[in-house]
Amino acid sequence: MVQALDVPGLLDRARRLCTPVLREAVNRLAPPMDRVARYHFGWTDAEGNPTEGDGGKAVRPALAVLSALAAGVPAEHGVPGGVAVELVHNFSLLHDDLMDGDETRRHRATVWTVFGPAQAILVGDALFALGNEVLLDAVAAGLTTQQDAGRAVQRLTLATRKLIDGQAQDLSFEHRDRVTVEECLEMEGNKTGALLAASASVGAVLAGIDDKQADALERYGYHLGLAFQAVDDLLGIWGETEVTGKPNFGDLRQRKKSLPVAAALAAGGPASDRLAELLADPENRGHEDEEQLAVRAALIEEAGGRAWTADEARRQHATALAALDEVAMPAEVRAQFAALAEFVVVRER
Repeated sequence: MVQALDVPGLLDRARRLCTPVLREAVNRLAPPMDRVARYHFGWTDAEGNPTEGDGGKAVRPALAVLSALAAGVPAEHGVPGGVAVELVHNFSLLHDDLMDGDETRRHRATVWTVFGPAQAILVGDALFALGNEVLLDAVAAGLTTQQDAGRAVQRLTLATRKLIDGQAQDLSFEHRDRVTVEECLEMEGNKTGALLAASASVGAVLAGIDDKQADALERYGYHLGLAFQAVDDLLGIWGETEVTGKPNFGDLRQRKKSLPVAAALAAGGPASDRLAELLADPENRGHEDEEQLAVRAALIEEAGGRAWTADEARRQHATALAALDEVAMPAEVRAQFAALAEFVVVRER
């Protein structure tokens, strides 16, 4: 097992390389979108005063930088890819927070609650456009060829479309009493796995790696995304507010049909049946108090949904690592990919 102590350095390297380029890209936005984006990334407060925020964990930029190293080029060649996936990721966060009604992210108020829904939509759209712009800028900077930049844009655009598909599926699930585990995995593969797949390959694609190896790196990222989301689903129900920055039982409040819920409903038995009854009861729908939510969380655990999801995270983690065997890369880079994968499935809860 790769020690988790390796991971902070990987994430710090990605931030150090990508943040200046990310800031430069955000500075291209017209006012007030530039100020709103800086607030979202944690660089300023709502009034525009500098803060100590780092913009998030930087897992996606770290994967992009690693993929460049896997292709045999310096880490700097993966920076445009790292910035592009981070821009697209944050486009989705801005829109998702608004659609889901989330009022906190990274331990502070979300953009739509501070600047209004219109700004959240506009800034999200602008970040998506910037992502493709940054990839194409890499040609003029001498970091890739026109052909490879086009390949990278194509993969990122497909990943973005799948991400949007996943969000649409997620929203539709909230209006259903139950979804199957298979439907849930498909949704999470789109919503989370697709962009992590692009992250794990984009630096290598910019470096000119062949499509077969790029596809293998994407499979690593895709299954890593499913592992990441499985852990996130656990945190969405049982995570502590001090760790997640979100209210207790957040996913249950929003009636999300996440993996623990889907697995519990599919399990059968008294706890599963009682959970199904509560979810189908229209009387308190959307008005559950803390005690009622705690009862639902306990039923999910009793029915086996929590344990099944933890096992699924480990299964997806193993599948992700197996995909790396199809890519010729230095042993040190392979170990770093493995360290990031380990980090994803052992996050604090």
